[in-house]
Amino acid sequence: MTTEKKRAPWISWALFFGTMVIVFLLGLLASSVTERRAEREYVFKPRVELSEFEPRNVIWGKNYPREYETYRQTAHGNFRSKNNGSVKIDELELDPRLVVIWAGNAFSKDYYQGRGHYSAIADIRNTLRTGTPKGPDDGPQPATCWTCKSPDVPRLMEKMGPTEFYRGQWAAKGPEIINYIGCADCHDPKTMDLRITRPAIVEAFKAMGKDVSRASHQAMRSLVCAQCHAEYFFDKQRPDAPDVAYLTFPWEYGTTADAAFTYYEERNFSDFTHQFSRTPILKAQHPDYELYKTGIHAERGVACADCHMPYIVRGGQKFTNHMITSPLDNISETCQVCHRESEETLRDNVYERQDMIKQIRDRAETELVRAHMEAKTAWDAGAPEKEMEPALSHIRKAQWFWDYNAASHGASFHSPIEVSRLIGISIDEAKEARILLARILAKHGKNDSVPYPDIATKAKAQQFIGLDMTRLNAEKETWINEVLPVWDQKAKEREEKWKVIEK
Repeated sequence: MTTEKKRAPWISWALFFGTMVIVFLLGLLASSVTERRAEREYVFKPRVELSEFEPRNVIWGKNYPREYETYRQTAHGNFRSKNNGSVKIDELELDPRLVVIWAGNAFSKDYYQGRGHYSAIADIRNTLRTGTPKGPDDGPQPATCWTCKSPDVPRLMEKMGPTEFYRGQWAAKGPEIINYIGCADCHDPKTMDLRITRPAIVEAFKAMGKDVSRASHQAMRSLVCAQCHAEYFFDKQRPDAPDVAYLTFPWEYGTTADAAFTYYEERNFSDFTHQFSRTPILKAQHPDYELYKTGIHAERGVACADCHMPYIVRGGQKFTNHMITSPLDNISETCQVCHRESEETLRDNVYERQDMIKQIRDRAETELVRAHMEAKTAWDAGAPEKEMEPALSHIRKAQWFWDYNAASHGASFHSPIEVSRLIGISIDEAKEARILLARILAKHGKNDSVPYPDIATKAKAQQFIGLDMTRLNAEKETWINEVLPVWDQKAKEREEKWKVIEK
């Protein structure tokens, strides 16, 4: 006779609870699969019908709330890295040599680090570089200066055409341009595909024998940035737009600094004549895309948006972060997507390159200040124009290759090798100019060295070149208080007439 061995009670309870856990986990899996299927089958239904060139970002935000909410964070402007950031930084105060280097140009009056897209309208209104217009259609800058500041620009260009938009003075279009840089600058309202909304880059590609419309999606994630973050000039000699400040990229021979210099030389173009040296100067305008193209990230296929607008996941949804800022503000979601080093190491890598570039850039700036002042002394001593031409040619080239770096954003990191080459050319050209000037000065009886000016602060430098900053700032303040409220009221009245179709 056999006796069955009874199962211990704890084993039964263990089997029961184990079964419950497995059933619970299977339930979670089934729920997740169902949710994922629902996401896959989800059909986007816009709340608002967007017009072809709807300039108001808040309207786009009704359809794309996640992207809009991240973009609104751009307004904070509170990130400060070692050398830059999105806060308001007075570059002339940090480096008073710039005042002398740009003497004769509006940049000697006012040059602040840009605070980001959200502040573009406020910054261009407040800067001394746009002057103090005396009337509703007065300048002093051309209307072209608005081109990259607002999604109201493609709206107006569609309405009147690029040439008519560029025609006239800056102040005349002030009441029409009110919305800060945003959605309509880069996106098609029907498909949300990236698209070019400014004609300059289309025309520049055509000049190079290329078609920008054939660019891949990854290339477009840089090209929509390039339509504004690039070197340009105001071409007033176009046969189809005479005397109009037509915005043009100097890309006919390529996108390098050397190609642009050749382009400008052939046209005998200059942005201003230097106050002291009388050199016809080329003022670079943030050639960010061009320098990025010469760097290792571009070579590896990394786009601007990969680092400045990385993909993020919030609430189970993957989308592009539209808080456009320095990658150093969010290293874990930018740099560390590809690089495995620590945040501290990656940040130090950036600062190391920036510090090294700054060292040689400082040398170039000192050489340029000396060259300008020695040229002035030569002119004062009676040197004839023919005798001065070779030296001025070297100064022009030296300043161009220096400014190509100085005017760019992030170039010290984007392409440190190319930037080092450009600054090396600048130093060499400035020294060549000074050698020629030393001979001219000796010929005209000026054997003593020309003293370096006392420009230890921005105030001293601006006083040295003869700027009455008290008057200029007071005039601008009065203009801001009297004119801007009128602009804003006109814009408000216009927008109240627009109808938004709710769905």
